Amino acid sequence: MFRRREAVPFAFVAEADRFRSNVTPPARQRPSISEVTGRTLIGLTVVAGLVGSLLFGLPALEAGPAATGHGQQSEASHGR
Repeated sequence: MFRRREAVPFAFVAEADRFRSNVTPPARQRPSISEVTGRTLIGLTVVAGLVGSLLFGLPALEAGPAATGHGQQSEASHGR
């Protein structure tokens, strides 16, 4: 750790704890319409991607005819 080279009086340290600045920070700027629109479009794109992946992935998760035990049969086995 670094040590101070000069001694600091105790009164100064105690006074620094209750020090309040009279300088107020600048007010936050409101985002412009283009920034709000851009953030909205990015959010909608992310949500649409999640919904789309869910819609395309659900058929793959469903139990189809292969899960019932029938399996696939060729047409040659039907007629002979």
